[in-house]
Amino acid sequence: MTTTPASPASPANAALPANAAGTFLLGGDLPVSRMGFGAMKLPSRDWEGPACDPEQSVRVLRRAVELGVDHIDTAWFYFFRDVSAHGLIRRALHPYRDGLVIATKVGPGRDPEGRWLDPADREALRAAVHRDLRELGVDRLDVVHLRRMPSQSSIAEPFAALAELREEGLIRHLGVSNVNEAQLAEAEAIAPVVTVQNKFSLLERTAEQDRLLAHCTARGIAFVPFYPLGGSGVPDHPALRRVAERHGATRAQVMVAWLLALSPSVLAIPGTSSPAHLEENIAAAALRLSSADLAELKKLTVSDK
Repeated sequence: MTTTPASPASPANAALPANAAGTFLLGGDLPVSRMGFGAMKLPSRDWEGPACDPEQSVRVLRRAVELGVDHIDTAWFYFFRDVSAHGLIRRALHPYRDGLVIATKVGPGRDPEGRWLDPADREALRAAVHRDLRELGVDRLDVVHLRRMPSQSSIAEPFAALAELREEGLIRHLGVSNVNEAQLAEAEAIAPVVTVQNKFSLLERTAEQDRLLAHCTARGIAFVPFYPLGGSGVPDHPALRRVAERHGATRAQVMVAWLLALSPSVLAIPGTSSPAHLEENIAAAALRLSSADLAELKKLTVSDK
């Protein structure tokens, strides 16, 4: 597995905004722009609603691809009532163009009313993968993350179940989500891990997450932060405002640019159901923070160091 730090995209696509932060070779064979898109907010703004306009969500997906996004992160449990992220993605983009990587997640479950269920066992994981294949309309899934639930101290057994499906040819690459160092080590002992997807942002950063990021960078594994803006709205800190004003950018753009500046292994997947926010998020790929900016922002990070 290798990484291509902030390298130019192919000449035909080099001018597209999503490519401004360079590319990453996912799993050694899937080149993706480091600016991607997260599908969680397409069905609804929150787990409890309200529902988003599905027509607008379809437009957002199509516009994201027009802007150069070639890495979309989704999960079968991203749904609100009868609208699912998988269904929106298939409606908007199927048949998928060459080079579009769709990464999904399995492990958690939700009932039709949206209530969370116990973590999936081996058979439920197999069923979830087959459901993703059907709902996305593909013969093989590009990347499947095992999303660890808080009640799981070990991920060896469920990850081994996904590794079997990879051997069967139903999954191209495997990733893990919401894991610590020990759980990542468990997974790596079973099968290659190409992505680590953890909660990580400017204002929510720990020493362990820093070590995981360093491990991913050294091994050519993608580190994919979810909730890149913290998950509870864009913070309004004076230092963040100052950096944004210097660049004529928004605070959200600065937070995304900060993530991309940490390591060439970081892939950004900010999500939205708003066309305006989509354009704003993707424009952050071109924002280059100076060493002075990074030093000022470092003072804001909450860490257990």
